This record gives sequence, C-alpha cells and structure tokens, in this order.
Amino acid sequence: MSPFRFTPLTSRVIRMEYSPTGQFEERPSQAFWFRDQPTPPHTIAHSAAEWVLETDHLRLTYRPRPTDTGFTAENLTIESRATDPSFHWHYGQTDPHNLLGTYRTLDNASGRVPLEQGLLSQAGWVVVDDSAALVFNAEGWLEPRPEGAVDLYFFGHGRDYTAALADYTALTGPVPLLPRWALGNWWSRYWDYTQADLTNLMVQFRQRHIPLAVCIVDMDWHITNTGGIHSGWTGYTWNRHLFPDPVAFIRWLHGQGLRTALNLHPADGLGAHEAAYAAVATRLGVDPSTRQTIPFDIANPAFTQAYLEELHHPHEADGVDFWWMDWQQGHTTSLPGLDPLWWLNHIHFNDLGRPGSGKRPFIFSRWGGLGNHRYPIGFSGDTHVDWPSLRFQPYFTSTAANVRYGWWSHDIGGHMGGIEEPELYTRWVQYGVFSPIFRLHSSKNKHSERRPWGFDAETERLTAEAMRLRHALIPYIYSMAWRDHTAGEALIRPLYHLYPEREEAYVCPQLYTFGTELLAAPYTEPVNPETRLSRQVVWLPEGDWVDFFTGQAYAGGRWHTLFGHLGHTPVFAKAGGIIPLAAEQAWSDTSTPAVFDLHLVAGADGHFELFEDDGVSNGFATGHYSLTPLSQQWRADEWLTAVIHPATGDHTHLPATRTWRVHLHGLAEPTAVSLTINGQLFPITADYAAAQERVLLSPITADPTATIQIVVQAARSQRPRLRETVAAVIAAFRMESWTKDALSHLADEIIADPHPILNKFAHALSGAQRRTLYELVLEAGYFHIDYLDQEDVLVLWNNQPQRTPTLRYRLHSQTEAFWAAGQFDGQLGDLPPFQVIRLPKQVYGRHHQFHPLYWAFELNYE
Repeated sequence: MSPFRFTPLTSRVIRMEYSPTGQFEERPSQAFWFRDQPTPPHTIAHSAAEWVLETDHLRLTYRPRPTDTGFTAENLTIESRATDPSFHWHYGQTDPHNLLGTYRTLDNASGRVPLEQGLLSQAGWVVVDDSAALVFNAEGWLEPRPEGAVDLYFFGHGRDYTAALADYTALTGPVPLLPRWALGNWWSRYWDYTQADLTNLMVQFRQRHIPLAVCIVDMDWHITNTGGIHSGWTGYTWNRHLFPDPVAFIRWLHGQGLRTALNLHPADGLGAHEAAYAAVATRLGVDPSTRQTIPFDIANPAFTQAYLEELHHPHEADGVDFWWMDWQQGHTTSLPGLDPLWWLNHIHFNDLGRPGSGKRPFIFSRWGGLGNHRYPIGFSGDTHVDWPSLRFQPYFTSTAANVRYGWWSHDIGGHMGGIEEPELYTRWVQYGVFSPIFRLHSSKNKHSERRPWGFDAETERLTAEAMRLRHALIPYIYSMAWRDHTAGEALIRPLYHLYPEREEAYVCPQLYTFGTELLAAPYTEPVNPETRLSRQVVWLPEGDWVDFFTGQAYAGGRWHTLFGHLGHTPVFAKAGGIIPLAAEQAWSDTSTPAVFDLHLVAGADGHFELFEDDGVSNGFATGHYSLTPLSQQWRADEWLTAVIHPATGDHTHLPATRTWRVHLHGLAEPTAVSLTINGQLFPITADYAAAQERVLLSPITADPTATIQIVVQAARSQRPRLRETVAAVIAAFRMESWTKDALSHLADEIIADPHPILNKFAHALSGAQRRTLYELVLEAGYFHIDYLDQEDVLVLWNNQPQRTPTLRYRLHSQTEAFWAAGQFDGQLGDLPPFQVIRLPKQVYGRHHQFHPLYWAFELNYE
C-alpha cells in the first residue's frame, strides 16, 4: 500500500498524510471532527516520478523516492494557482509572518505573553501539524493513533483570512451559542465570603442600580481545611461554616435573577473527608473504610463517570448553573499525549448539555489548544494589576480570533499585586464593557477592590454607568453571538480580517471590531499628568465614522489621535451602522427587552438582523428563534429611510408590543419626519441634541410583527469640531490659569499655524502639551507598540504631508557597539503619510548574552 495520501478537503485546504504502514486515520482527532466535506473540483495526475494534485487554488506536487521515509523539502511542494503565482511552499518551511493565535493563560503576567501560532499568515499559508493529536474511538473516548504517522493540514488562502477561518470551522465545528445571560456583568472574587456576605453584596449592587447577571463563588465554597489529606485546593463539599444553607442561597440568587458557578481545582483527587467519598470509592472498587485518597484520573472512563455523576450532578440539581474549571496543575495524564485541560473542557462542556439537562452548555476554563473554540468561555488567568496588563488585553483578545477563540473573559481590574488605583480600575471596567465577557475579579487581598463604590463617588459614577451600558448592549452582542455561531464571525476581530491588504490594519492592535457595526479602542494608558488626558491612536478604515458617544465625525482611511477624559471611551460607529440597545431593563434582567434604544448612523445604507430566542434552551437548533431585520437607506438628496421589519420565525419569546426609541446620529436638525406603521400614517416628533449632532424621535410602540417605516429629511451634520477639541484640551492642561486663559483665546491662530503661537508659549507648555496640540492640528505623529513577540513597532503617520513647513523625524538606534565606540546608526527623513519602523527587541552581545537594543525617536514639529 502507498505510504502517502493527499486529500483535498476544500479548494484551499489539503490534508497530507504519511504512514509507514499505509494505514491512514479516518477517526476524528481532537481538533478535526468533520473531514468528510464535499469534495472540491480537482484533478490528479501521476507518473513514476511525481504525483500532482490540483484544485482551483492549489497545485501539490509529490515526488516519491525509494529511500524516502516521510515528507521532505525535496519531495513535497505546493504552489498557489489563484492567489499568488509566485507562491511556492515546501515541506518543513518556517513562517516568520504568522499572525499568531492565543495562549493557555495569562497567569502571573504583567503585560505580554508569547502567543502560539495561529491559522492566518501574511505569507498566505499555514500548516497545522495534527500528527500528535489523539483520536476518538467508537465510544467517544480518546486514544493514541499509530506511531510514525504524519498528519498535516495545509491552509493556502493567501490573505483571504475570512475564508481560511470558515474552512477551519467547517472542519472542526462551529462556536456554540452562549446563554444570553452570560453576556451580562459577572461578579467574582477569591475571598472566603459567608453566605450572608455574598447576599448582602448582591443587595448592595441592586440598591445602587448596578446590574449583574452572574455571581460566582470562588474556591472557598468548599472545605479547604482537609486535616492534612491534601492542600485544600480541591473540594466538592460545601463549607457549612461559611454557607450553612447553600441550596437556599442558590435559590435566593435565582430569585434575584442571577446565575451562579462554583470554582473547581480537581488535581488533588478525592479525599475521605468529602461527603461523596463513599459513593465514588464504591463505584471505583475502593473500600471506603481504607480512607485512601482517590487519585484524579480524568483519562480513566470509570473515574470520569463517577467524577461527573457523584461530584457534579448533585450540585447542578441544587441549582449550580455552570462550572469554573480553574485547572493550573500540569499538562499530562495517564493517557500519553492527553492534556488534562483539553479533556476537562471537552468532558465538562458536553456533560453540562447532556440529554435532559435543558441547559445550553459551556465551560468557563483556560484555553486548551486547537478545537477549544467549541468549549467557550475562556478564563484568561491571573494577571498583575498594572497598566501593561490592561494594554496587552485588547491585542490578546482580538488575536485569539485567529484560532476562532472569541469568548475570552478577563479578570476586570487585574488579579493580583500591582497598585490599586481608581483610574486603572475605571479604564479596565470601560475596556471590559467592550470585551467578550465582563467579569470583575481579584485575588484574596483585602486591598484589592472591585466594587464600583469601593474607591470614590466619581469612580462609582463612571463604572456604574459603564456596567449599565454593558447590559444595554446585550441585544447587540447576542446577535453577534448568533452570527459567530452561524456565520463564523467573532464579536472581536483584528482589523486585518476585514482589510487584509492594508498595512495599517496590522499595526493598530488597540483597535478592534466589536461586532459588525462598531470599532472600539478603549484607553489603556494612564492620564498624562501635564495634559490630564488619556491618549489613544487609531487607524479608521475608509468611510465615514462617528464617535458613538460624542457624535464627533471622523474621516476614514487615515490615522487619528484621540485625547479623552476619564469618562470617555473611544468607540466608533460606521456610516450606515445600526446598533440596537436594551432600555429600561430590570436590575438583573437580560431577557428579550420590550423597549429598545435603536441607534442609526446616517450617511450610508445599512442592514442588521436582531436575533432573539428564549436565551437558555437549545430550541434555536430546531428553529425556535426570531430574526427582526433592521435597515436604513440614505439618499444623496438628504433623505433617510429607516425600516423596522416584521420579526420572522418563532415569536413565543417576544413581548406583545415593543417600543422603539430611535436615535439618528450625524444629522443636522430635521426639516421633516414621518412615521408609518403597516402603511398607516402616525404622528411623530423629533428632538435635536446639537452638541452630539443627534436626533431623538418620540417613542414608537407597535406589535413585533408590524412594519415600521421612518422617513427623515435632514442634511448630514458638517459642524467642524477642531476648534472645540483644541479648546477642550487646553482647558484640561495642568497650567497656570492666566497663561491657560491667554492660550485658549488663541485657538483659531493655533489651528491656522501652530508654530508661532506654541513657540511664543514655549516657556509654559510641557513637551506632552505641545505634542497634543501639534498632533491635533497637524494630524501627524507617531506611536510605539512594545508588546509584540519578536519586535517593537514604531508607526509614523502624516495626514497632511503637503503642509509646510515639512515635519522631520530622526531615529537613533544604539547598540552595545555604540557604547564601546561612541557610534550610532539611525534614520533621518520627512515624516511620511504612513511608515512602519520595526525595531528588534534584542541584539546579540559579544559575551553570548542578549542585551536590549536602545533607541530614541525625535519628531521635529518646527
């Protein structure tokens, strides 16, 4: 039998196998479950010298030789037939352009961690080596495959990243639809709360109108003092000193509208002190009287069955909604090659959704490797409480979409150590609103504060406002979760997924999609003490954009520097965008709302499908859901037509009537407004908020099956805001008040030509203040990305390259040789419209050690 097999799974994915015995693996592996795809058009030609397999996109050539014992660079090559004629891959080739994926955990991280390889590459190809993966037997259990086999998957999609991820999803399975309530706010803290403590804490959240959906009980829910049996991290029996009536407590949480989970650390096995010890021991053939500890052995089917049925199902019967798998204890099991984390995720996910449970399953756990997109939600681990950790998380989260892992949950506020400060906490909460899962959490430290009211009144105001916004966003996020499940598009993605040919999209890691309608770039740097503002730099794609909160318009296809106070979060809505938000929901209510705030951004056509169902069951799989199409059409003669179409599908979860409060962004004051419901004309009025350039229509109430049409005649708002922005940043500056007053009166002169005025005030302006004004007026500057794996990146931009005088820059790079010989190398030049300078993180020193590469950048605005 031939020792090789090549299978075209799609036109751009080829499976490449080598087996010394000629026996090939048909069983599903840990990641690849659905290889039996429709065979794409292809041809096969072979001779004694070579085999050639061609699809519409790829040409694979295999040249076997009698001495070969596997694939080599000489005998296996692939060329692109459709995307890049110059593309040529050979076996064993390394790829320095992989766009990376994600990482097991952020435990003990301060800032960046090295990410694993992902499924996308700027090189246009990725090879997934599945040779070491285990396979499923007929009983649904994992076992090793025959030794010596090679099993590779070649993804040759060029820069069509969306197609690459779609093919991967087809081969491995979709991302499950989460329960709707999981998208609300979660409370968690590692703390030995009593039942009364947690009850009172939930009451305080409710009294302060700060919404919650989930209350997690960390590991102190169970007995931790085991009398020396083990460390106490593992436990399955309630600590009755802290929780005298856990069933009543869970029932009370459910009565408040809250869900709950219990924390698990199963590595220590089952000690004789556990309430379920005798039952488990008897099932496993252990004499309970011996009181010997039963080892944790998740690779053993008998242990796993007892583990689930005796240790977990009773708690679920008492009301526990899901489990937090907090596995940190190693990568090996009694089955060689099996990572316990991967298997725990698989086992717990499927068990929670077992027949008869009535639950939509998920597991809250760390990333276990490829295939784990089928087991959301991700627990990212125990980060440090510091700005580098916050700054890294937007990049970390969006990059995980490169392996289809979209539902990360971070410890909002950071987990441990660091300096607790209101500003960092506030910024982390604001980022959490625009992250996949919002969960407050911290370590067992009495100085770690995660209650919004635990700092000061202003911090409570801002963070409570942010958490209310998160619950308002649930209809939008839930519709994106449905899109992720059905169309394979994650809520949060890097911009290069959508703009793969724009280099700018690869160097704006703080900016990411938040669904189809929004881009987010929360502030992740502290306020500058001289400007008293936070700074963020974004590249907005072509088109028209507005700040979702302030209404400020931004032109696409260029870079923008943003300066904001602590109450501002940069979120951008595209022209034509449609964003449905819940309004007037009860404190813990995450269900389908009866009142909506519907936001429409004028300037382009748009379409959105609002997905709704009961939010908890698996009925959506059999069609028990509704879709409400929302659309808007923009005509050049300044007419906006918005339509709320009838809900289609199952309506049993919808309210009898629904109220829509429609907000129109980016418009001047309307000259005419009309409303029809099912073709009948109804009165409607419009209020205009000039500061935000936003129209608010009077509420519209109708049956969910009605057709609602709104026609508005209004021009696009063209109010220039540069002068307002310059005046606002000057007002924020830390500066002597008479000087500030004099400077603020010269805002128009600064905009016309900043150099004379800012030179005149050189004695009063700090470097940060000068830079702020120059970046706003000249639309030019630079920023530094220091948390990528292999290099630092310096991004330069200049939206007005023709403006005089020309901006100049100078970059110094100073290696060890500089210090030895007083030499330096560098770059000098005019500031270009856009340039990326890549700076190695380290250089090799003369003593065979790594030394940092020192560099300095200067931009001459004069």
